[in-house]
Amino acid sequence: MARFPEAERRLFRFLVCRKCKTKNPRGADKCRRCGSKALRPMRREAKG
Repeated sequence: MARFPEAERRLFRFLVCRKCKTKNPRGADKCRRCGSKALRPMRREAKG
């Protein structure tokens, strides 16, 4: 997390679908692409 706080808020305010990996807006109830309700917040830390 080497970015400044404003960039962090802008980059990670999405939800990611667990089935098709599509980015969705924060207030979404289901995926805009596949319709799944399995959404998770976007990861804040890099893998590895």
